[in-house]
Amino acid sequence: MTTVENGVNVQALLDARAALKDAPEAAQFTWRATSKWEKGVHSTIRVQQFHGLGAEQTHKSESVFDADHPAVFAAEDNGITPIEFLLVGLASCLTAGVASVAQNRGIQLRSVESTVEGNHDIRGILGDSDVRNGYNDIKVTFHIDADATKQEIEALVAQSQKRSAVFDALTNPTDVTVTVA
Repeated sequence: MTTVENGVNVQALLDARAALKDAPEAAQFTWRATSKWEKGVHSTIRVQQFHGLGAEQTHKSESVFDADHPAVFAAEDNGITPIEFLLVGLASCLTAGVASVAQNRGIQLRSVESTVEGNHDIRGILGDSDVRNGYNDIKVTFHIDADATKQEIEALVAQSQKRSAVFDALTNPTDVTVTVA
């Protein structure tokens, strides 16, 4: 049997799944991002703390993101647009899934690349009530080089899609509550 190394500790994931089956309350996570308005439509978003396994947790380091709009929207283009962050999340979640599933199935990856494109009619965010504010559709195209058949690679992507939290959040209704403190 060939040893596969894609950098995913599948045994730890399987052990976590088994442990959480007996302690479902520990599986309840709350992810957080805090945003601070800078100027115009530019904001800085920070991610470091979250709640999970029954306690407050902290990432090794804080991640900081700038969100803005491009100059064609009369903005300063200090970062990607908020709707582009959805594409970043989807691409990274699906890619992580491909690596995890490949490791679990004993498939050696050489490279995984994807292009994620979202079609968006901006008339909605500019006030046209007949046009949706969000994406009309999103297309993900993978280019995967692996020791596997095309069918096995397609199965990797399908399983990744099936288990992706971001794919689920984008394709199923999610309750969102907005309040002013």
